[in-house]
Amino acid sequence: MLKQIDIPENDPVAVADRRALIDEILAANKDRPGGLMVILNEVQSKIGFISEPMQLYIANRLHVPVSTVHGVVSFYSFFTTTPRGRHTIKFCMGTACYVGGAPQLIEKAKQVLGIEPGQTTKDGAITLEICRCVGACSQAPVVVVDEDSHGRVRPNKFPQLVRGLTEPGGN
Repeated sequence: MLKQIDIPENDPVAVADRRALIDEILAANKDRPGGLMVILNEVQSKIGFISEPMQLYIANRLHVPVSTVHGVVSFYSFFTTTPRGRHTIKFCMGTACYVGGAPQLIEKAKQVLGIEPGQTTKDGAITLEICRCVGACSQAPVVVVDEDSHGRVRPNKFPQLVRGLTEPGGN
């Protein structure tokens, strides 16, 4: 028996054109070796996240347990189950960055943006994330804004770092 859940009306599975996109991805990749990973990567790329209803839908269409799909989504850190903001700010928590002040930067970000790591601002502009070492230990603490690394960031400089991102039309 297939598991059933309530699907929010704005979830991509409940929106016809989004569901059609998922169906296209499924049809094109279901028989490929490693197809589940390819499907999840494509869905993440095209839709931006893989919600619980989407995981269930994919599992049902592939005739695999939802735990298999959820296991892949939860194992790999590049998958997300909720929509991300237009911009992502990642705080490196490797040893050098942690010792260099990353926890204080995170506290400043929470104060400035009013959200916790893993959350997105109400306007959909910024998602905060914590990550492991980004490989720039000599620049600790490091903050990655979208794809740009910023080293030796101090809490008092954080507002400048995000200023253009929170304004309407900001990058």
